[in-house]
Amino acid sequence: MADQAVGTDDAMVSEKGQRPAVQSSPTLDFARAGGPPSTESQFLGRTRELKELRADIERAGLDTLAGRKAPRARVLLIAGKPGSGRTALAEELVRQVADSYPDGVLRARLTEPDGTPVPTERTARDLLTALELAAPAGADEDDLSERVREALATRRTLLLLDDAADAEQVDALLPETPDCLVVAVSGGPLTGIPDVRPCTLGGLDTKSALDLLGRYTGSVRITVDPRAAEGLVEICAAQPAALVLAGAWLAHRPKAAVSDLAKQLRTEGDGGSVLDRVFRLSYTALPAAAARILRLLSLAPVGLVDPHTASALAGCSVGAARTTLDDFTELGLVRPVESPLPQYEVPGCLLPLLRSLAETQDRPAELQLARARMLERTVRLLVSCRAITETDSSPAREKLAGMPRALRFPNPRAAADWLRIRQPALLAAARLAVADGELDTLARRLMAALVRAMVAHFGTQAAAPELYGIHRLVLDVAERRNLPREKAAALLNLADLDAQTGRTTEALARYRAALDAGREANDPYATGRAMESVGGAYQELGDYDRAADWYGRALAQRLARDERVDAARLHGRIATVHTYAGRYGEALLNWRSAVTGHRRTGDVPGQARALSEMARVQEYAGRPEESLATCHEAVEWARRAEDVRLQAALQLRLADTLDRLGDPAAARLHRGTAERMLGDELPEDASAREQDANACEIRSTSEED
Repeated sequence: MADQAVGTDDAMVSEKGQRPAVQSSPTLDFARAGGPPSTESQFLGRTRELKELRADIERAGLDTLAGRKAPRARVLLIAGKPGSGRTALAEELVRQVADSYPDGVLRARLTEPDGTPVPTERTARDLLTALELAAPAGADEDDLSERVREALATRRTLLLLDDAADAEQVDALLPETPDCLVVAVSGGPLTGIPDVRPCTLGGLDTKSALDLLGRYTGSVRITVDPRAAEGLVEICAAQPAALVLAGAWLAHRPKAAVSDLAKQLRTEGDGGSVLDRVFRLSYTALPAAAARILRLLSLAPVGLVDPHTASALAGCSVGAARTTLDDFTELGLVRPVESPLPQYEVPGCLLPLLRSLAETQDRPAELQLARARMLERTVRLLVSCRAITETDSSPAREKLAGMPRALRFPNPRAAADWLRIRQPALLAAARLAVADGELDTLARRLMAALVRAMVAHFGTQAAAPELYGIHRLVLDVAERRNLPREKAAALLNLADLDAQTGRTTEALARYRAALDAGREANDPYATGRAMESVGGAYQELGDYDRAADWYGRALAQRLARDERVDAARLHGRIATVHTYAGRYGEALLNWRSAVTGHRRTGDVPGQARALSEMARVQEYAGRPEESLATCHEAVEWARRAEDVRLQAALQLRLADTLDRLGDPAAARLHRGTAERMLGDELPEDASAREQDANACEIRSTSEED
């Protein structure tokens, strides 16, 4: 027989009194077509509410009654206080109707555990990621929400929006098609969204509430004193969260009668909510050390806790923290998260109570110290996560060997899995550390370690959206602490991501701001990089005069500092923009300077590529004989550099130049040489060959630049 279940808030209680694991991500879970597992779930209670909600799906809306086609998805609203089982009811409804939505189920939580609304930008980005669609780094809220609506417009999807703070959050994500269904969970009505009838939750019916208690206490303790059990249900207002805590309290006291608990709760009086009274009864029974750990769990980012987090917060061993978290699970105070790693979640309805206890029973300095320990532990784990990707003889691996065993990962894959699973909590930790304002040094270390770990395991492109958010946090700290060097670095990183996603104008503004910050910090690297990047932005915008001017400024700085490698590269960039502008004479002068610079630094591949580009400009300028001679020289340097693809591209250019000079026999010889070099990679026709040759040179120039 399948376990029967009832939700507290965001959880369900199994027949044995244990909560089945919930999803690991606090913001998003995506189920592909095929719906939920085939095991039938027998949801406890809420029969009337489920019937009304299912009927509301088929109910004719105002648009239909008016003879118009519904322009948007139907919205079902489940309203109730935290702890009323509102999320569990929504999940049960989703389970029952998911088969009617073949494109799957999307889930998103719209409020942080501390009550802060989740920005629509973040929610939309997570939804796009779940749909395996592009979510450009740095895109604004309107752009991302529009992408979500466009993606869902052609799908038949069920969207569960949990813990909505207001109507605007839901409205921004509403699919513009009646083929989708939105199930929203909120504490009250969503005023502003038309044609929504809320299903408002109260307590469970008495039979279901008694069954829930029996799952913890056993049926005998209920049947021997049914009046006391009904009295306990009445005291708990039949609220699932309160009943779970009450049942767990009784389960750990097999000799206590149900009437004893009911009497104690009556003695508590009317102070606070029912949930508050039952929780305090469980809390006061904890040993002092466990009670302290429970209070400190309110500091965990997004309510997600693992043994390392609990260990750092409390200053105890990881093993002791794990044991305590398991004890809390049995008491209904935390719930396990479905994950390859041990993770737990503090129920949202208990977080305000834990925060209140922490503020009254712990000194502010102690709470700040606990936060600092948690951040320091996170930094060390991130350093270990990145170090495992280094070679065995690297200094990072040697440092890793000196770390405690509990902080080391067995292999890179285990580290990558940890980073992926803990990413929501890690990003939230960075946001909270920056918002705190008093732990900026730790916040900066945390963000630096997080960026390095994500780049090492996922790559810059894959992690770009998350990196963009981290760099914005770095910028916030740098501006608050007046750190111009870090401000310049953050602005450069943000501008690079803007440029990569096509927001060149925004990138240009940030590059210029980075230049100002770099000059304030007297940082030659930042100023030089900023000037060069400003030139690149103008080049992308097609303003070649300004691009050449800014490249020239950057070149002057490089020459003044005798940075010959960078100077040679900048000569090439200046030559490129002159070529685009049709100023072939100036382009050739700069390519010659680039060739000279590469020769002086001993950069043979760079010299070969510069000669290749110089030959191309000579051809554009109508000087085929000079182009032919330069091509021959470039081929020789490419041979010395062992760049086979560049040699082949140059052989093709030689062939085309010889054709134009009226020597087809020599042209055939050079094409044959290119064929032997490239083999199957050789394009089939002459136009494709020319395209391939140019593509090779452009790639080479990009690598050089």
